[in-house]
Amino acid sequence: MGELKAGYVAIVGRPNVGKSTLLNRLIGEKISIVSRKAQTTRHKITGILTRPDAQFIFVDTPGFQTRHTGALNRAMNRGVTEALAGVDVVVLVIEAGSFDAKDQAVIRLLPKDRPVVLAINKVDRLKDKMTLLPMLASFPEAFPFAAIVPVSAAKGTQVEDLLAEVKKHLPHGEILFGEDEITDRSERFLAAEYIREKLFRWLGDELPYAATVNIEQFEQDGALRRISAAIVVDRPAHKGIVIGKGGQTLKRIATEARQDMERLFAGKVFLEVFVQVKSGWSDDERLLKSLGYE
Repeated sequence: MGELKAGYVAIVGRPNVGKSTLLNRLIGEKISIVSRKAQTTRHKITGILTRPDAQFIFVDTPGFQTRHTGALNRAMNRGVTEALAGVDVVVLVIEAGSFDAKDQAVIRLLPKDRPVVLAINKVDRLKDKMTLLPMLASFPEAFPFAAIVPVSAAKGTQVEDLLAEVKKHLPHGEILFGEDEITDRSERFLAAEYIREKLFRWLGDELPYAATVNIEQFEQDGALRRISAAIVVDRPAHKGIVIGKGGQTLKRIATEARQDMERLFAGKVFLEVFVQVKSGWSDDERLLKSLGYE
């Protein structure tokens, strides 16, 4: 075994290319929410993978927004640029067979002074893998990537190869987090993310981006956690959508989120979820900061 390596790795890319799925695959736990809808990741998430010879500290970023200019999207884009400024290696994720102007916009933001590894994700969806060849040949002209690795985050295909390429560029040094830590995010934060994931899962088409989650109370008593969470919506009409007929939609969201929390926290969770209307929350800088959007 060689000298120990440890460092920060940013995972970047346009919305909905599978960055969060890749992070969860690398860590082995669901610490970043996943949805078919773009823009589900709104915060930087740090996931930690510790091996005998290396510690990878992954920063999952929001998909860079090129079309929208509201306060929420400005906060998300700041998250991307800040992540790029403070890491040792960058992993750019694109979708196999779907390289376009949005990807090129992200490439223009890539740092020139640190290694960038290109991960071509969702190769399992390609019917003809030979279609990758011209794509692979064109990338050295787009950017001087340190390596190019086709992967499937969903299936785990060649994820170890991706790790091996990233490890080559990590600095030598002692590990920065405990061996058993998988994220630097608090349980309070993860609880909010699990609820938000269920919102996207059950109401993604009806309530695209007009909702967030604020944890108002988080208490731990031994292995039991008591959590009170507000789903914050933009309009009174959205409140009825979240609650659903006879309260069934809200009950389903709360039940599934609680089950996920109990698996991750390894203990019982008493979860209370209610809905609040805060008009214009996604364009209110002060409110966004209070909800954890820096």
